[in-house]
Amino acid sequence: MSGIERFAELVLEAALPYAAAVKPNLSFYEAFGSAGLASLERIRARIPADVPVIADGKRGDIDTTSIRQSIAYFDALGVDAVTINPYVGQEALLTYLDRLDRFAYALCRTSNPGAADLQALRVRAAWDGDGAFSAPDEPLWARVAREVATWGPGGTVGLVVGATATEELRAIRSIAPGLAVLVPGVGAQGGNVEPVLRFGPATAPPAGARAGGGLLVNVSRGIANAAIGDGAAGSNSELVSRLSDVAQSWSVKLPVLP
Repeated sequence: MSGIERFAELVLEAALPYAAAVKPNLSFYEAFGSAGLASLERIRARIPADVPVIADGKRGDIDTTSIRQSIAYFDALGVDAVTINPYVGQEALLTYLDRLDRFAYALCRTSNPGAADLQALRVRAAWDGDGAFSAPDEPLWARVAREVATWGPGGTVGLVVGATATEELRAIRSIAPGLAVLVPGVGAQGGNVEPVLRFGPATAPPAGARAGGGLLVNVSRGIANAAIGDGAAGSNSELVSRLSDVAQSWSVKLPVLP
């Protein structure tokens, strides 16, 4: 575990000057039990207060469990945002959404190859209690975007939309023009930068008023894999140099938008 933590420290050292945020994947620490969680806490403590931290855990459960989860991440670990699973509905996730000082990204359309198995299933048109039309016949990912756009007090929730699903990203922008979007899948997973920058930024409040339109693009393996180089490990300074060069190149491809 000490070697993994040291590698994470080197990645942080190299990438922080170019990063808009840091998104640790909780499962890669949880796999090592208590030692991994202790490592995660130390890594979190290394990230400056002015750099947002997103805990990537895709959490979501009934309300009593969600309450404990949100306390664990927002208060005990001290992160600024989490990724959540919207399957349980708004009621169970209010403990995340009602925190005006924190943020949550709800899974909408993921970047993995099998995402369409369930996320592309058609959902029938819907009408509200007064008989007014509220949603068309559409894929599940579209209904998730439509529903999440109405959740919370406003300004505390966004969506996770994979860079490998550019047509869905464009459609989601028309459904939820004001939501912030977290976009994984650029780099190692094959997502293209250009359509993400074109369709990703919000065009309406609340996220539309933020720098970059609330668009946050995640690049993890695309940076971390640079440490492998030509197969020779090299010294720590050499690793940091390779990582830094790649992080800087990604910062040029993915500038902080005005």
